[in-house]
Amino acid sequence: MKVRVATFLLSLLTAMTLQAETKPASQHEFATFGGGCFWCMEAVFQRLPGIVHSVSGYSGGRTENPTYEDICGHGTGHAEVIRVEFDPAAITYDKVLEVFFEAHDPTTLNRQGADEGDQYRSVIFYENEAQHVAAGKARLAAQKHYEDPIVTEIVPLKKFWRAEDYHQDYFNQHPDQGYCTFVIKPKVKKLQGKGVISKG
Repeated sequence: MKVRVATFLLSLLTAMTLQAETKPASQHEFATFGGGCFWCMEAVFQRLPGIVHSVSGYSGGRTENPTYEDICGHGTGHAEVIRVEFDPAAITYDKVLEVFFEAHDPTTLNRQGADEGDQYRSVIFYENEAQHVAAGKARLAAQKHYEDPIVTEIVPLKKFWRAEDYHQDYFNQHPDQGYCTFVIKPKVKKLQGKGVISKG
């Protein structure tokens, strides 16, 4: 009898431990932001522990169902963004924002490197008031690391449009493509070297 009770208690304890360690998908949270080419941002956040999934897309504009061709110089107002799903038990929204500000230059208006246009603007799309407040605090904290003023917009998320399939998981699928070799790979290696993201 004692053996059975002990076995039951051990099983119950194991189940409770596993449940505490892994939050169900329904308890995951989302963050949406843009900081230049979405290929770059996606590559960075795919290597950040706690990120469950990332999707490249468009947001912040005036048109519905935008395409990549639409946003390239056609005045749609949409930005290239990524929407990440993360486990708050493994990484906080504050940490996600910290990495966001480190993964791009938030002081350049409508530009990241050679990529120029309002589709490359620095922007955080908040999904609730808690994210709104956190984004403001993160921007203020990040300013301490830059001499020039940060121009990152903080606006409510109205709609996220998933980008075309060929934009998804781009760096992993095309590591030897020119842009990946000369722009994304150095950025990823730099952040890996600083211990910001994993080397996997």
